[in-house]
Amino acid sequence: MIAALKAAHIAALTIWCAGLVLLPILMHLQGRGAAMLGQSEFSRFRWLTHYSYTRVISPAAVVAVTAGTVLIFALGVLDVWMMTKLVAVTGMVALHAWLGHLINQAGEQRRQYRMPPVGLALLGIVPLILVVLWLVLAKPDMEALLALFPEFLQQPRDREIPGGWSPI
Repeated sequence: MIAALKAAHIAALTIWCAGLVLLPILMHLQGRGAAMLGQSEFSRFRWLTHYSYTRVISPAAVVAVTAGTVLIFALGVLDVWMMTKLVAVTGMVALHAWLGHLINQAGEQRRQYRMPPVGLALLGIVPLILVVLWLVLAKPDMEALLALFPEFLQQPRDREIPGGWSPI
């Protein structure tokens, strides 16, 4: 069971990361200037970006995050490096959502929308992917980083969840 979850997580993460790197390149090459002048070029751009985002990259992201979450609880991995990895994954999710917003705006507004330089997304995506990879492979001792936080952030508070609602 654990091996199947790890395989699904790694496969989905590979597809998601490749998509996050390739989508900005595709949007830059196909979504600017003369490439967007004709209807056929715009239709091809819209189909490529929309289809790859909604049918390949986003489902891979959902599978990667879901399998990873199940693995965290199944293996009981709650170390500082894992929490740091989750922060990096949150950044990847935010950039994923931003790319989806750009695809939507470019498709809805066509010539009226001036697409920002999506290559900037690569400046965030590539380091985040490398940080996640390093954290998973090295599993560094990050207790020194934890010591930088105030004491009240390092210890559980032993309080009830507000509103009497418990997820378990």
